[in-house]
Amino acid sequence: MVIIDAVYPSKDKYMKRQKNTLPTTSRVYLVGSGIASLASATYLIKDAGVPGENIFILEQDELPGGALDGHGDEEEGFLIRGGRMHEEHFVCYWDLLSNIPSYDDPSVSVRDESFEFSSRYVSNAQSRLLKRGQKVDLSSFGLSLKHQADLLRLTYASEESLDNLRIQDWFEEGFFETNFWYLWTSMFAFQTWSSLAVMRRYMKRFIHLLDGMPKLKGIMRTKYNQYHSVVVPLRRYLQQRGVHFEMQKQVSDIDFDLAANGKTATVIHTLYKQTQKEEIALGKNDYVFITNGSITESTDKGSWTNAPVLKDKSTSGSWTLWERIAQKDKAFGNPGVFCDNIDLQKWYSFTATLKDDTFHDHMEDFTGNLNGTGGLITMIDSSWLMSIVIARQPHFPNQPKNVKVFWGYGLHPDREGNYVKKKMSDCNGEEILEELWYHLKIQDLMKPIANAGKVNCIPVSMPFIDSLFMPCAKGARPDVLPEGSTNFAFLGQFAEVPRDCVFTVEYSVRCAQTAVYGLFECNKDVLPVYDSIHKPSVLIEAMTAISR
Repeated sequence: MVIIDAVYPSKDKYMKRQKNTLPTTSRVYLVGSGIASLASATYLIKDAGVPGENIFILEQDELPGGALDGHGDEEEGFLIRGGRMHEEHFVCYWDLLSNIPSYDDPSVSVRDESFEFSSRYVSNAQSRLLKRGQKVDLSSFGLSLKHQADLLRLTYASEESLDNLRIQDWFEEGFFETNFWYLWTSMFAFQTWSSLAVMRRYMKRFIHLLDGMPKLKGIMRTKYNQYHSVVVPLRRYLQQRGVHFEMQKQVSDIDFDLAANGKTATVIHTLYKQTQKEEIALGKNDYVFITNGSITESTDKGSWTNAPVLKDKSTSGSWTLWERIAQKDKAFGNPGVFCDNIDLQKWYSFTATLKDDTFHDHMEDFTGNLNGTGGLITMIDSSWLMSIVIARQPHFPNQPKNVKVFWGYGLHPDREGNYVKKKMSDCNGEEILEELWYHLKIQDLMKPIANAGKVNCIPVSMPFIDSLFMPCAKGARPDVLPEGSTNFAFLGQFAEVPRDCVFTVEYSVRCAQTAVYGLFECNKDVLPVYDSIHKPSVLIEAMTAISR
């Protein structure tokens, strides 16, 4: 068979663009402070030669980092909305972090710290799936010959033939009851209605991890949560070089000159603390990098006694901005495809803080995984499809030794719980943990601890968290560098990066490299996607795995 695939824009296409050869005179404005913007700022300084004091990060929130968050304390409760898995072949991501001093030790890079940490705490999950409180046998993916054939057929299909198709359009209903699907949906947060084209990309991009998926082999994690392990070191690095972090400054609109011979951003409209309007006029040698869309936008935090509120698009600065920009030129994408159906995009997560070791000690005994070697556990008979992630402790630098933290999520929050007869979306932190204790068969063990006030749980609603998986056609995501763009780029999960996979930090950093190297004379190329699909040994391992 011949593998038909989307290709990167040709180098010739980028060579036609006038690249900046006078970086010291440029000002660059970065809309949003997620990993894509932080990476862009780093490459602008390191590779393009833009002075740090000429770079401005405009962020509507009070803290940087976007989806890479993590904060709190033992009294109020710790909070992480999610966690990002990494693997060895995130070449752009590790390149970015290879020169960034780590949170704890300035003599060690974030990259080296993460590799050393993952070599000591090797992922080897012994209890990935549970049913009725017992481990599910994962010696087989449980795929029929037809399921195997459908997976192969998908892998070798052309991406263009899959426009607007959902995963459920390709596979029969029985596929969604297999071990393979339960591992897949819980690990990556795919739904049956998610984009088939994106699933294909995942199959091709991560086929080298397929054999180890039941035990999470090959998965790497950071020493702490991603905010402290990645965002804080990057912010320190950038601030030391003069980069301006302008917090609580929302970009409300951007003006463009859309001439026939090129497209140029001219004015950035901002709103400081939601009231003070400002305009930034872009000079002839100035640039703006736009993070369009956001998976963590409009989230709401609940508490032990209150459920979070599900917000809508009207509260979102990022989606509103992209909608305004997209109306100006069809090359700027179609945000409605991704943000107009919250019921299909939302799910809920929660973070538990325990001033007691009982839960973690029990889970170590039950799973067979010592601190930091397990991770993701999914209860496949949970109507919410609930999963928890037990990271290596401490997960926060300020976490006391006697305090433990874990987080979890439910992919079907509108369904009634098996024990707590309420939708997950209507549950407070206490009720969510009651449902969890029920599935783990530890109600009697944990009830006295909860009653003693030693447990807290903060639930979070995320209306757009799965928006990046919505089925779409070519053009829904704008190119990082749209045809004719002279001084602007799109970044993040809703910019188009051929062959790579959304919902990864690698994707966002690849956007940053593409933008910087495409607009500035750097004499560097974007690092290629790891091409394991063309390695015979990897294919043999994958085929053996799916046929077991």
